[in-house]
Amino acid sequence: MAHDHTAHHGHDHAEGETDCHGLHDHHGHHHAPKDFGSAFAIGAILNIGFVIFEATFGFLYGSMALVADAGHNLSDVLALLLAWGASIAAKRAPTERYTYGFKSSTILAALANALLLAVAIGAILFETVHRMFEPQEPQGMVMMIVAGIGVLINAGTAMLFMRGQEDLNIRGAYLHMAADALVSVGVVIAGLIILFTGLWWIDPLVSLAIVAMIAWGTWGLAKDSIKMGLLAVPARIDVAQVRAHLGSLEGVKDVHDLHIWPMSTTETALTAHLTMPGAPCSDEFLHSIAHSLEDNFGIGHATIQVERGDETDCGTDC
Repeated sequence: MAHDHTAHHGHDHAEGETDCHGLHDHHGHHHAPKDFGSAFAIGAILNIGFVIFEATFGFLYGSMALVADAGHNLSDVLALLLAWGASIAAKRAPTERYTYGFKSSTILAALANALLLAVAIGAILFETVHRMFEPQEPQGMVMMIVAGIGVLINAGTAMLFMRGQEDLNIRGAYLHMAADALVSVGVVIAGLIILFTGLWWIDPLVSLAIVAMIAWGTWGLAKDSIKMGLLAVPARIDVAQVRAHLGSLEGVKDVHDLHIWPMSTTETALTAHLTMPGAPCSDEFLHSIAHSLEDNFGIGHATIQVERGDETDCGTDC
């Protein structure tokens, strides 16, 4: 549904008179955040249970590898809860002070998740180096069994977020779970090799390979989160194409003050001034622009300001 706003050009309009200067439209419903409430709940419960299970076996069998992985999983539980909270906040209605609502909280959560992944990488590296200098007696069978359960839980949780990769907040949750599954796979492989060979150095070697894979995904998430936090134009949108599209519309002489920014990890906003000497005093034209931006570029919140390029009062001409 579109809403008209009187442009601040010093023109007063009588009640019922059409304003041909500006329009704000937000009809991008299919770009609204998907509901992942059940996925977050299932993932959080499963992973909290696994953290307790893994830590318990780690202490019982003296395996610092399992204890360290339990700590890593705990950070991922916190990340899940953080992403869940942000997804709920994004659906809250706007207020007088937060006129866009709390949609941008998903961007903050994605950035926080990238930082948590970086901390997890540091913790794994620290434990890996520690075990290289102070090797412990291999616990191959225990490592394989416990880590094997971890693979199933973490991979299953990651699958719950597979369909939301276009949402950076959901992608952050997915990366955490996928990284945990990779860690668990590495521990299973290391445990198998240690069980048959007794080569303790296999464990830290596999850990280093896993850290490299997690770091690669974390870098991409952090980079995209920072760009969104700085209100950069979403990567999927070409500003030149948007400008050309607006400039090609009938009657448009010039496009200026064009701004495109992410309102959240799923929604995009745009403001633009169009110079139209023969501007139509009809909302239909403005609505058609908003719909074309939605259809062609996925921009669901468009505010268009129409200027005639002279001092003519639209109210007296229409």
